[in-house]
Amino acid sequence: MDVEYTGRQTTITKKLKLQAEAGLARITKIVGASGSVHVILSTDKYRQIADVTVQTRHQKLVARCEGTEMVLALRDALVKIEQQAIRHKKKFGTIKRHPKADVKGAKTETAAAGTRKANVAVKVAAKSSVGRKAVPMLVHSFPSHSPLAEPHVVRSTDGVALRPMSLEEAVKEAAFRDRDVFVFRDHAGLAMVLHRKRDGKMELIEVP
Repeated sequence: MDVEYTGRQTTITKKLKLQAEAGLARITKIVGASGSVHVILSTDKYRQIADVTVQTRHQKLVARCEGTEMVLALRDALVKIEQQAIRHKKKFGTIKRHPKADVKGAKTETAAAGTRKANVAVKVAAKSSVGRKAVPMLVHSFPSHSPLAEPHVVRSTDGVALRPMSLEEAVKEAAFRDRDVFVFRDHAGLAMVLHRKRDGKMELIEVP
């Protein structure tokens, strides 16, 4: 993968690069080598922040972690990315595809069953026409049960802010994390929810 490093108010040392490369090597084994990675390391007063974004052909993985030391923040961000990659692989690995041969066999059996039903209907109509006038019948077939798809729930903390922030900061953070739903608290301690509607506008929901 192509890796890009960005340092904001901090210096990206060789030790940090080696740590990032070791973590990305494990992630590459899961998502493949095609794609790009952007590692952003920044310092905000006493906070050390690590943002890691992995963009592949089929998915985008984003993690943001804070710590008292940059090594710890980067480690946690890489662990989050690896967990997201594993969940994504398990989710799409459970989809089963039926072989083409089975599909053809099913079509053949369906056609044969239809032919048998048509022959039986002709014979019944012929017998009925001899003795008495045939009365047309309309038969409805309903399924015995309707299968319900089991919902797939994935727990995530990427849509929750770790510190109080203003509305403008929350909107920027939700856009940076590419989240349609983002939960945060303002500086007064009130819980807020940002929701991106279908038209692209951000909707602010105040939690009572």
